[in-house]
Amino acid sequence: MVTRHKDSHAAVRQTVAWCTRGGPISAEPRINDRIRVPEVRLVGPSGEQVGIVPLAKALELAQEYDLDLVEVAATARPPVCKLMDYGKFKYESAMKAREARKNQAHTVIKEMKLRPKIDPHDYDTKKGHVVRFLKQGDKVKITIMFRGREQSRPELGFRLLQRLADDVADLGFVESNPKQDGRNMIMVLGPHKKKTEAMAEAREAQAARKAGRLPENQQDTSPVEEPAEA
Repeated sequence: MVTRHKDSHAAVRQTVAWCTRGGPISAEPRINDRIRVPEVRLVGPSGEQVGIVPLAKALELAQEYDLDLVEVAATARPPVCKLMDYGKFKYESAMKAREARKNQAHTVIKEMKLRPKIDPHDYDTKKGHVVRFLKQGDKVKITIMFRGREQSRPELGFRLLQRLADDVADLGFVESNPKQDGRNMIMVLGPHKKKTEAMAEAREAQAARKAGRLPENQQDTSPVEEPAEA
């Protein structure tokens, strides 16, 4: 009995090795002579429905049109195949995927650090950066840093955060209310404008500037480096 169990486990291991040998299964569709079915439902190069035809006939039509026979719905019965230029199709698909990644909106959380007794000039500078981040569609984590005796006056940080939230209320909202985190007090501001909208507006403004329709300093939403703490 022990020998039989060992043989069974060895057979399973060998089967797994056979299945995994050669790397992962390709997600590429089958084309031309790699299609192994007796007949297919054929779609013409312009999207017209040809109907169910023998595989040999479909391959013959592909040669006549100087195109590829591409299996586009392998699970259908019979599988659906289309006549197309597969190389051109792959290139266009790759370009579309690249453009989609380029335009993809990533949620970014910027951070701005302030001191509870920040002077008016520094406050205006910091607020300007928060405004810019919110215009770009990014969230902003505001951190009030307490030092020494300041830790006994948390209301100073709370009032400062409330003031900042009120000053930028037209661009953002309080997503996470002020809360104490050790020696710091933290609040998160979320933008009213979606990231995709901000990106689209930035591209339009950039195109307008290049065309000379807008001055260089108008609607400048280009990213900036996070400034040092006050």
